Amino acid sequence: MFAEGIEGYILSHIDEEGDLLAALNRDANVNLLRPRMLSGHLQGRILKMFCQMLRPRRVLEIGTYTAYATLCMAEGMEEGALIHTIEINDEMEDFIQKYLSRSPHRDKVRLHLGDAMEIIPRLEETFDMVFIDADKRLYSDYYDLVFPKVRQGGIILADNTLWDGKVVEEVHASDKQTKGIMSFNDKIKRDDRVEKVILPLRDGLTLIWKK
Repeated sequence: MFAEGIEGYILSHIDEEGDLLAALNRDANVNLLRPRMLSGHLQGRILKMFCQMLRPRRVLEIGTYTAYATLCMAEGMEEGALIHTIEINDEMEDFIQKYLSRSPHRDKVRLHLGDAMEIIPRLEETFDMVFIDADKRLYSDYYDLVFPKVRQGGIILADNTLWDGKVVEEVHASDKQTKGIMSFNDKIKRDDRVEKVILPLRDGLTLIWKK
């Protein structure tokens, strides 16, 4: 009850998500199997604010899902900036386009459907910010792939790095997603090319700054 009360208090004292994102959120909760996967109101406002503060010109998002986070970041970005967002599940395309097409920020978004491990090497960009929110088993692989494409002083954000608290529990041998998150967290801890902090926000959000 305490956590629920605090969450409600927080959401009532921050900026509104807006009608489009609220509609997307409702649609996801009614029609998608795993609506909890979308970033949601609080994290969305944080992503928007990061973009307003950092003013990235090029952003890479690995894992579009509903495009909730995509639209939040686009909202905080300047005109002429661009998000490359990658979604492996082509069955999400209609849902994504339904809301992208209605957003005043749609021109800042370029959707790629397919495997991020194949698409990222083809992107001839240097990124100011990367948001990793896809297959937890591949977080370390994504990180290694994008790191050379992130400018010095750029930011990498990784979502779900506390993984519902499973990172501090005994891991079952078959739980490859938890193992993937834990391996990633250990990798980032050892990487002296970056500074890093894990925010206990929602399911854990790691901020990684490339020195």
